[in-house]
Amino acid sequence: MALTLNACLLILKEHHLLKSSALQVDPDVEMTDITYDSRNVKGNTLFFCKGANFRPIYLTMAKGKGAITYVAEKPLVEGNGMNALIVRNIQKAMALLSAAYYNYPQDDLFIVAYAGTKGKTTSSYFTKGILDLKNDNKTALFSTIDRIVGPKPEQQFKSDLTTPESMDLFHDMREAVDSGMTDLVMEVSSQAYKKNRVFGLTYDVGFFLNISPDHIGVNEHPTFADYLHCGLQILVNSRKCVINAETDHFDEVYAAATTTTEPDSIYLFARADYKEPDDLSIDFRFQSEEADLKTSRFKLVAVTDKAAALHIDGEYQISLIGDFNELDGAAAVIGAGLAGANAQQAAEGIRYVRIPGRMESIDVPDHGRVYVDYAHNYASMHALLTFLNREYKNPRMLVVVGSPGDKGIDRREGFAKALNENATDAFLTTDDPGFESAQSIADQIDKDIDHQKVNVTIELDRATAIKDAILASKPGDVIVVAGKGEDPYQKVKGIDTPYATDPVVVKTVADELKQNN
Repeated sequence: MALTLNACLLILKEHHLLKSSALQVDPDVEMTDITYDSRNVKGNTLFFCKGANFRPIYLTMAKGKGAITYVAEKPLVEGNGMNALIVRNIQKAMALLSAAYYNYPQDDLFIVAYAGTKGKTTSSYFTKGILDLKNDNKTALFSTIDRIVGPKPEQQFKSDLTTPESMDLFHDMREAVDSGMTDLVMEVSSQAYKKNRVFGLTYDVGFFLNISPDHIGVNEHPTFADYLHCGLQILVNSRKCVINAETDHFDEVYAAATTTTEPDSIYLFARADYKEPDDLSIDFRFQSEEADLKTSRFKLVAVTDKAAALHIDGEYQISLIGDFNELDGAAAVIGAGLAGANAQQAAEGIRYVRIPGRMESIDVPDHGRVYVDYAHNYASMHALLTFLNREYKNPRMLVVVGSPGDKGIDRREGFAKALNENATDAFLTTDDPGFESAQSIADQIDKDIDHQKVNVTIELDRATAIKDAILASKPGDVIVVAGKGEDPYQKVKGIDTPYATDPVVVKTVADELKQNN
């Protein structure tokens, strides 16, 4: 891979990002590496000075290791003697130049992208399951949980961000293409647009699943309006758009899609009994056929001619329990259909998909059944607990939950609301407190809990809280461990502290109890 100074200048000027430049060498010189981390400079490198925590010493280190060009939002004396590209927005510049350096790998992938407050991960895994059957396991995945860029074990790893930094994103796309991947399914977080991580990227199919108050905080979105605006950008940047017609703020969502996409390339889907919006036709309807504690079955019906042309009508079964997952299943079938999958491939591909940390159930001897789920806001927690209450006919419900620090402040009130509606016992604990006090976060959840309905225990050690909840249960009780799922770290004061993951903790407790018996 290589990129010339001339190419950089042309790209930055085309997008009106270049404020000034100071070139010390021939503009046709090639830069054979790019990075934003001074520790990774390997000579003849294009170096990006980005981030609120950037320190000039980093540029000095990069220069000492052979970086010849830097990109920044203001001139830096530490870069004297280097080529300087001064830009209006460093994140946008990095996205555009990274795509160019890696030779636009997105052009060699069919990209299905998901945005929404909830359901992105489940829909993404379902879609990958279907496409893998269509393309012989040549589907890359960028998700909250895993990133898969090729067929080798070392090309499958845990994600650090739902949507990675632009340079990492295009690097992984290039690796996926070079490894033979033909399709990519990815989650696109609202932060990806807020931070310009996907600036300039166009998706073949873009989904807007839903929107509800979330991700509001000092490190995320200042207001709900800002959150909605960022979420809508996926539709503005997609060739074909698919929208859950039942989403809140539907009029704004649909209007965003029409700004860049013809109506014939916009697909709407909804439950069978949902009243369609004025002057618009629902393209796909789905309805639950059966949902129990083992499987869920739903039927997808094409209503319009353009929907029928995809030939994906039919009945589908998923192994992820809960009728609230059927919307994500319907979305995945539609997304895979737009990527070329047929009904048979969709039915076979989606049937046995498992999502790490989602609705994993473990029976504990002489105690209740534990469900581990990634539910991490009011909408997902409410859907999960309501389903379990209905299936178990209002059991004693013990819920282990925490809330992250520095972001999603409104989740704390939302968790309290969900607990008041469905739980009998709450074990409030730690979940990525960041730079906030875990005790303070737990107290904020606790203050909105109705203590006449819900017994509350605060135990900040998460593994201990899970064990306490299990030990407090009896046969017939349901224990829900919500929030982290397969996440192997606790984010504390800027440090990723290793954590065993919720399923491992639950299985360890269950094994200990078996041995004791």
